[in-house]
Amino acid sequence: MSADTTDWSIGDSHTEVLVENLTRSQIVMYAGASGDFSPIHTDEVYAIEVAGYPSVFAHGMLTMALTSRMLTDWLGAGSLRTYGGRFLSQVWPGDTLTATAEVVAYRAVDHAEIDLEITTTNQHDAAVFRATATAVVGNVSTDIPARNEQ
Repeated sequence: MSADTTDWSIGDSHTEVLVENLTRSQIVMYAGASGDFSPIHTDEVYAIEVAGYPSVFAHGMLTMALTSRMLTDWLGAGSLRTYGGRFLSQVWPGDTLTATAEVVAYRAVDHAEIDLEITTTNQHDAAVFRATATAVVGNVSTDIPARNEQ
């Protein structure tokens, strides 16, 4: 299925592994990119002894970013019109994350749009992030023949 057509149906879905065996290095690299060096994400001793967590854990926005990359890889860069979600659980070093997006609505006026519900899970099939998005997936004026062409 191509993101530039109107061949979309409610219930269509796409699943992709976002990251396998997330490493502490990847978490620290994200800290550098985001500027968020909170010690609960980067300092194992602090995370365990001060904050009381079993380890450092990934930034919620890292999970959101990995999930959004899956959407833009599938639908095309620039296709997302809205995107937002809720963080449900920590993501730990060693986790493997998989996201599934499902089409829940389709509209075609001047352009074709789909609404999506997205769930990102870890290797235990526990949801760690849930989101919704709206994406433009085609230009109806070029997807549907003009009246005189039918």
